[in-house]
Amino acid sequence: MNDSSVRELARRAGIAVQWTDHVHKRHRVPLDTIRRILAALALPCDTSDEITHSQHALDNATIAPLITTTAGRAVDLPWRMAGSPARARLVHADGSANELPVRETAWGIRLPGIKTIGYHTLEIGRSSVTLAVAPARCITIDDIARGERLAGLAAQIYGLRHTGDCGIGDMSGVTTLAKSAAALGLDALALSPVHALFAADPDHFSPYSPSNRLFYNPLHADVASVLGAERVARARTATSLGSSAGEVEALSLIDWKASTRAKMTVLRRVFEDIAATDLASKPPTDLATDFAKFCAERGPALQEHASFEALHAARLKTDPEALNWKDWPARWRDPRSPAIRDFTEENQHEILFHCFLQWIADRSFANAQQGARRAGMRIGLIADLAVGMTSAGSYAWAHQDHMLSGLQIGAPPDSFNANGQNWGLSSFSPRALSGQGFEPFIATLRACMRHAGGLRVDHVMGLTRLWVIPEGAKANEGAYITYPVDDLFRLTALESYRHRAIVIGEDLGTVPLRFRERLARAGIYGTRVLWFERDKKGFVPPQDWSDAAAAMTSTHDLPTVAGWWRGTDLEARASRGLLNHPHAERAARNAEREALWDAFNSAKVAGGDRPSAGEASRVVDVAVAFVAKTSSRLALLPLEDAIAAERQPNMPGTVDQYPNWRHRYGGAAAALLDDPDVRHRIEILVARGPS
Repeated sequence: MNDSSVRELARRAGIAVQWTDHVHKRHRVPLDTIRRILAALALPCDTSDEITHSQHALDNATIAPLITTTAGRAVDLPWRMAGSPARARLVHADGSANELPVRETAWGIRLPGIKTIGYHTLEIGRSSVTLAVAPARCITIDDIARGERLAGLAAQIYGLRHTGDCGIGDMSGVTTLAKSAAALGLDALALSPVHALFAADPDHFSPYSPSNRLFYNPLHADVASVLGAERVARARTATSLGSSAGEVEALSLIDWKASTRAKMTVLRRVFEDIAATDLASKPPTDLATDFAKFCAERGPALQEHASFEALHAARLKTDPEALNWKDWPARWRDPRSPAIRDFTEENQHEILFHCFLQWIADRSFANAQQGARRAGMRIGLIADLAVGMTSAGSYAWAHQDHMLSGLQIGAPPDSFNANGQNWGLSSFSPRALSGQGFEPFIATLRACMRHAGGLRVDHVMGLTRLWVIPEGAKANEGAYITYPVDDLFRLTALESYRHRAIVIGEDLGTVPLRFRERLARAGIYGTRVLWFERDKKGFVPPQDWSDAAAAMTSTHDLPTVAGWWRGTDLEARASRGLLNHPHAERAARNAEREALWDAFNSAKVAGGDRPSAGEASRVVDVAVAFVAKTSSRLALLPLEDAIAAERQPNMPGTVDQYPNWRHRYGGAAAALLDDPDVRHRIEILVARGPS
C-alpha cells in the first residue's frame, strides 16, 4: 500500500484530491482526510487488502436500478452480456408496452430515443431497470406566462402573525399573505423551508437544519383550514392556556420553547378529540378516511419518522442530554432492532399522534397552495429545499446506509469566510444514491414539490459537488466529492414537469466553472442578488443581469436594503465583536453607498444627491425599482424589504450572538401589504412588463 494508490482510489470514487481556492491557490487534500471520506463512501483503504476490495467494488459496480435519459435522445447503456438480444421491451407507467431495437456498441448497447416522458420499465432479456425519461429542461416562466416577467414576495413563515398562532407563524398567515399579494398582481410567494425538525427539541429551530426533508414541521400547520375553526377554538379553550398564548403571540422575537409548548398543547388536544370521535367512529367519518388514506400513501417512511419522534421524546424524558440518537444505547440506534419493534407496539397512540401532525400539515399546506392559485397567482407557493439534514435526525436514523456517515458538509475558505464553513449537516452518499436507484433524491423532490408551484434548491452546486469535512476536523480540512449531476438534473426536470413547478437554484458563493450555463440549459433559474451583482466598475446595471435567474434585493442571510443603507448590520456585528476592523468597514460601506446610488442614477430609477443614512425608506423604493428593471424573468422581493425592515432573518457565523430565525413581522399577515409605502413598492415590482 502507498499514498498514490489511495489517491487513485479517491479519484475513481469522485473525490477531488486537490482544490483551488478563491485566490487561485492550489491545495492538496491531506491523506487522512481522503481516507475518512473514502470510508464514508463504503470504500475502506487502511490496508492493501481493503484498497484491493474497494477497487473491485468500483470495477464491478452493477447497473443502477434506475437509469436516466432525455426524451428523444438515444439511450446508451453499459450493458454487456453474451448474446445480447436484438430487441428490448419498454413497459410504460400505464401498463402499455412496445418493443425497441437494440444495437451493440463498443461500450455496451444503444436504444433509440424515447419520446414519452415519465418512469418506465426497461426489460432486456431477463434483466429489467427503471428508465426515467426526462424533458430537456424544467418547467420555466414561459411555460406559465409566455413572454412575461413575473414578480413575487419571499417570506419567513415563522414570522407571519395572526390571532391564535401561539407565537409561531403558520399556513394561515401564508394563505392570507398570498391572497393579499395576488390581489396586487404578484404571482409567487417564496417561503422558508417547512421540513420536519424535532417536536421534542424546540431549541433546534433553524429551518435549514432539518431532521427529515420528506415531512413537515407541524408547527406551521393551519389546523383550522383542515378541521374547522370551531373545533380548534374548542381545543384551545379546553387547554386553559389563557393569557400565556396571547403573551407569546405579542412578542417581537419568537420564544421557541414557550410557543412550541403552547402550540403542541393545542395540537395534542385536537388529536385526542379526533381520536375519540372520528378515528373511533364506525363507519369511519370522511376525516378518518382521509387520514387513513394519507398514512397508507406515505407508507413506511411516515411510520419511521413518527416512531423516531415518539422515541426521541421518550429518550429525552429519560436523559435530557440524549439529543442525538448516535449517543443512545445500541438497541435504540438500530431502527429494526427488537427493542424498536417492542417500543412501536407499546406506543402506538403516541406514534399515531405524530402521523396525525403530518396529515394536518400536509393538508393545510395543500390548502395554502390551492388558495394562492385560486387568488390568481400563476406560480403560487415556492418551497425551499435545504441542502442537507442533521445527522441527528429521523431520516439519518432510519436510513443510515443512505448518508455520508462521519462527514459534514460546508464550504471551503473564500473571501467572505477565511476559515471556511461547516454547516453541521450531512447529505446523501453519491454511491448510495446510485445504488438506491436515486429513490432518496426523487422522494425528496416530490415531498417539496407536492404542494408548491416552484422549488428553490439551497446551494444548488450540491447537485454536482459538495465540500465534505470529516467530523472533528476544521472546515478548511475537507475535500470536494462529485455527484452524478446529469442524472440529478434529469430527475429534477422530470419531477418539475410532473408537478408543473419551476426550479430556482441558489448559486451564490463558489460556483464551478460553467455550472451556471448548465443550470440555464436545464431550465433551472439561478439567483442574482443586488449586493453581489458587481464588477470592476461598480454595481452591474439592471439590463446586464441574467434573464436565467431570479432577481432579488437581498436574501435571508444578507442585510436588508434598509439595514444595509443605515448600517444596522454593521452595528449588529460590531456590538457582538464580529467586525475585525469596524472603522474601515464603516468607511467602506459609505463608499459602497455612493457607488450604489450612482448605479441607481445611471439606471434612471433615482435622481439627485445621495440620501443620508437615515433616509432608508427612499432607498428601498429605488432598490425595488432597480431590481424590477432587470432582465430576470422572475423578481422576488423579500418581505423584509417590502416593509423596509432593518433586521435580517439570519446572520451567518452566529449562533446565540444574534436572534436568528426569531424575528416576527410587525403587523398581522392580513394587513402587512396595506401600508401605502408597501403597496407602492409592490406596484413598482408588478409593472415590470414583458421580457
